[in-house]
Amino acid sequence: MRRDSRFFEGKGLNRRLGLAQLCHTSWALALAWACLPVQAQQASEPNREASAAPQPATLDPVTITGRHYDNSVGSSDAASQGVIRSELLASRPALRPGEVLEFVPGLIVTQHSGDGKANQYFLRGFNLDHGTDFATRVDGMPVNMPTHGHGQGYSDLNFLIPELVERVEYRKGPYFATHGDFAAAGAADILYKSRLDAPFAQVSVGQNGYRRGVVADTRELRDDVTLLGAVEWMGNNGPWTVPEGLHRQNAVLRLTQGTRERGSTLSLMAYEARWNSTDQVPQRLIDAGSYNGRPFGRYDSVDPTDGGSTSRYSLSGEWHDRDRTGETRVSAYAMKYSLKLFSNFTYAMDRPATGDQFSQQDDRNVYGGQASRAWNHTLGGLDARTEVGVQLRNDRIHVGLYDTQARQILATTRLDDVRETLLGVYGQSTVQLTPWLRSVVGLRGDTARFAVNSLSNPANSGSARASQLSPKFTLVAGPWAQTEFFFNTGKGFHSNDARGTTAKVDPKTGDPVQAVPGLVAARGWELGVRTEAIANLQSSVAFWRLNADSELVYVGDAGSTEASGASRRHGVEFNNRWTPNPHFLLDADLALTHARFANGDRIPNAVDSVASIAATVKDIGRWSASLQWRYLGSGALVEDNSVRSNAASTFNLRVSRDLLDLSRRPSSLTVDVFNLFNRKVDDIQYYYASQLPGEATAVNGRVVHPGEPRSVRVTYRAAF
Repeated sequence: MRRDSRFFEGKGLNRRLGLAQLCHTSWALALAWACLPVQAQQASEPNREASAAPQPATLDPVTITGRHYDNSVGSSDAASQGVIRSELLASRPALRPGEVLEFVPGLIVTQHSGDGKANQYFLRGFNLDHGTDFATRVDGMPVNMPTHGHGQGYSDLNFLIPELVERVEYRKGPYFATHGDFAAAGAADILYKSRLDAPFAQVSVGQNGYRRGVVADTRELRDDVTLLGAVEWMGNNGPWTVPEGLHRQNAVLRLTQGTRERGSTLSLMAYEARWNSTDQVPQRLIDAGSYNGRPFGRYDSVDPTDGGSTSRYSLSGEWHDRDRTGETRVSAYAMKYSLKLFSNFTYAMDRPATGDQFSQQDDRNVYGGQASRAWNHTLGGLDARTEVGVQLRNDRIHVGLYDTQARQILATTRLDDVRETLLGVYGQSTVQLTPWLRSVVGLRGDTARFAVNSLSNPANSGSARASQLSPKFTLVAGPWAQTEFFFNTGKGFHSNDARGTTAKVDPKTGDPVQAVPGLVAARGWELGVRTEAIANLQSSVAFWRLNADSELVYVGDAGSTEASGASRRHGVEFNNRWTPNPHFLLDADLALTHARFANGDRIPNAVDSVASIAATVKDIGRWSASLQWRYLGSGALVEDNSVRSNAASTFNLRVSRDLLDLSRRPSSLTVDVFNLFNRKVDDIQYYYASQLPGEATAVNGRVVHPGEPRSVRVTYRAAF
C-alpha cells in the first residue's frame, strides 16, 4: 500500500519542496510574529474587502441594521442574498467553527461524529451531508473537496478562526454566474480581515475539558503594507464516555499591500487536528440502557477506536485594480490536504469477527485560480455593467477505502490515484432598463476532466469528460415605498465523484455497475420581495423551487456510487431584522420546505422546517447579551414517511461585560451557555440496518448522534 504524499511535479516547483513543507514554515513564522516591534500607527481601511459590483442605478441604499448586515434595499440581486458583518458574528456563541454559517438564514449546522470531522449542513430541504450542493470559499479558496474519501463535496470548516472573519457573503439557488460546482442550493464566501481594530489575546475554558487560546495582531510594516498574524490552539473532550481528545492547531499570516482600489494580498494558512469520535449509535441501545451487561447511556460508544486526523495547508494570493471604468481581479491558490478517518456505522453486520470499522483516507494537492474583469458601459443607450471571468481548479488525489479494526488496516476495498480538473468561464451583464427595473443576464460554461488510476482494481481505471452550459436571468423591480421585487432563475450543477464516472465493477462485490455522469444539472427559480416600509424593520420573503436531475452521489462508506433519482424541492423563506434602537437587534427567520423524489417518494433526511430567533442587546453600559432559539424540524427518514426524525429545539445564551485590566487596556469577559435548558435532542438521525455484536441478525432501526447537553464556556479577552 502506498502511503506517501503526492506532490506536484510541474514546472517551477521542485519535487523536493512540497507544499506541505512550505506551509509548515507558517508555524515558525507565527512564533516569530511575537518578536516584531509594536507600531502605534493604524493601518488604512482594509483593502482586501471586496466591494459589491456597482449597480447602474443611482439609488442610494437605505441601511437600517448598522454594522451587522449589508442587506438593505438596493444592495442585492435576490431576496435570499445578503452579507453578514463581523459585528454580528461576535454577538452570538458558536459551539463549533462551522456554525459561522448558521448566520445564513435557513441554514442549520450540526455534527454526527467527532468535532474534527466536517459538519453536517441542512438548507432548503437538503441534508447537504458534509457540503454537497452548498459551495463554501474562505478568502477565495474553495473548501468543498470533490472525489473525497468520505463524501462528494466534503466541506471541513474546522480550520476557520471566527475572530478573523470580516464578513460572510451568501446567496442561495443557481442564479449567479460567478459560482459553479456545488452551488446549486447556495454558496457562501467567508472573507478574513486585513487588519484588526487592536491586537488581542483570549483564553477560553469550559466543561468537559474544553480549552482554547487565540493570539492575533496586525502590524503596519509601511504606509501601505499590513501584516496580520493569528495563532489558535484548542482542546476538548466533550460529554462523551470515550473522551474526544480533540487537539486543533491553527495559524494564519496575511500580508496586504495597497488600497481598496489597487492592491494585493498574500495569505499563508496551516491547520492540523486529531480526535476520537463517538459515532451515531442505535436508539434501541439507548432505550435498553445497557450493553453486554453494562449500563449504556446517550453519550456512550459502540466502537471506542473511531476517530481521525486531518491537516490543511494553503498559500494564496490576490491582486485587484479598480478605477472609474471598471475592476480587474486575479487570484491563485495552492493547498495540501490530508484526512485519515476511522468510522463504524453498522458495528458487526458485515464482519462479525472483526467488526465493521473502516478507514477513509485522502491525500491531495489542489491548485487553482481565477481572473475577472468588470466594466461600466452603455448598451442601447442604457447604463450597464458587464463582468467576465475564468476559474480553474486541479485536484491531484490519492484516495483509499480500507477495512480496519482498532485503526489497523485489514484489507483494501479500493485505492485510487485521481486527477480532476474543472474549468469554468462565465459572463454576466447588469442593465438598468428603466429607473425602476434592472436585469442581470448571465451564462456560465463548465467542463470537467476525470482521470482515474485504480490501483486496487484496474478494471475501474479510465477517463471521462463532462460539460454544461448554465444560463442565468434576474429581474429586480423597484423600489417603491422602500420595497423591491425579485425574479431569479438559472441552471446549476454539482459534480459527481470521479471514481463513479469510470466505474465498471463494484469494489466490494465485483458485480458490474454503470458509470455515472460527471456533472448533474439542477434548475431553479425564485420569486422574492424585500421591504423596509416599516421603520427599523427589514423583511424579505422568497418563494423558490429547485429540480435536480439526479441525487447521485459517491457513497464513501461503501466505496461505490448509488443513484437515488431526480428530485423536486420547493419552499418559502421569511426573514426579518428589527432594530428599534442602536442597542437592540431582533432576528427572526423561518424556512418551510417540501422535498420529494420525482416519483413522489420522500427524500430521507430532508427536514420540513428550520427556524431561528435571536435577540441581541449591545452596549448597555458595559454589558451585552444575546439569546438565540434554533429549531431543526422533523423529516422523513425513509421514502414512505413511515419513520420520521424528531425535531430539535435548543437555546444558546451569551453574556459579555467590558472590563479594564490593570494596565487600563480594554478587555472583556464572556460567558456562553449552549443548550441552555439541557434539552435531549439529536444532532442527526438516520434509519438503516445495523447489527451489534451478540445480535443474531441485522436490525432496521433509528440510529442517532445525540446533541451535547448544557455546557458553559468562559472567555477572557484582552487587547495589547
